[in-house]
Amino acid sequence: MNVDDAIRTRRSVRAFKPDPVPRAVLDDLLEVARHAPSGTNIQPWHIHVVMGESRDKLVDAVLQHREKHRAEGAPDAFSEFPRATKRKAPYTTRMRTLGKTMYGLLGIPKGDQEANWHQWARNYEFFDAPVGLLFTIDKDLEYSSWVDMGIMLQTIMLAARARGLDTCAQGAWNNFWTVTKDVLDIPETEYVVCGMSLGYADENEPVNTLVAEREPVSEFVTFHEG
Repeated sequence: MNVDDAIRTRRSVRAFKPDPVPRAVLDDLLEVARHAPSGTNIQPWHIHVVMGESRDKLVDAVLQHREKHRAEGAPDAFSEFPRATKRKAPYTTRMRTLGKTMYGLLGIPKGDQEANWHQWARNYEFFDAPVGLLFTIDKDLEYSSWVDMGIMLQTIMLAARARGLDTCAQGAWNNFWTVTKDVLDIPETEYVVCGMSLGYADENEPVNTLVAEREPVSEFVTFHEG
């Protein structure tokens, strides 16, 4: 698969087969991804790969913590790092359009809070993917290092596609970070940035037919010529 095909066929998969990903494939994928660029070559990423019993232990711990605090809301139900409190158009419009389409494919009607609660929990099951990745970064690094982290995420996702694998990058994993840090022995000097599900897509699941529409180049590119 060439790079263009990997970019065009990459998608956020939200239902995976249980088929295991061979360790040799993961090792090869990460060996390629380590060549991702970063500003002044600082390579700010830390990556925790969970599979097998370690994956199940993390999933169970986070789900139990989430359920325990369902009524009053967990104290770590939001990211440890600062986030924008408001979003504006066109960003909110794009987000809502995607959400409406996705929940329609899942058969979850608007306002069904119980169904929404359980569907959101699927994030913390890695959508049944056999492999989960957690990405952390040192708290004292500047914002430009977060750009580097995004480059590493994209590099992994494209390398996965080249090997017939699918992924879903998940901001949901920067919630309930106290549990993730405890289970994976992540130091308090690091933020949990996000997670990623990795495995083989279950093409029989309607949610995997979701197509996230992209804006035309003319909407976000300005050419300065002459």
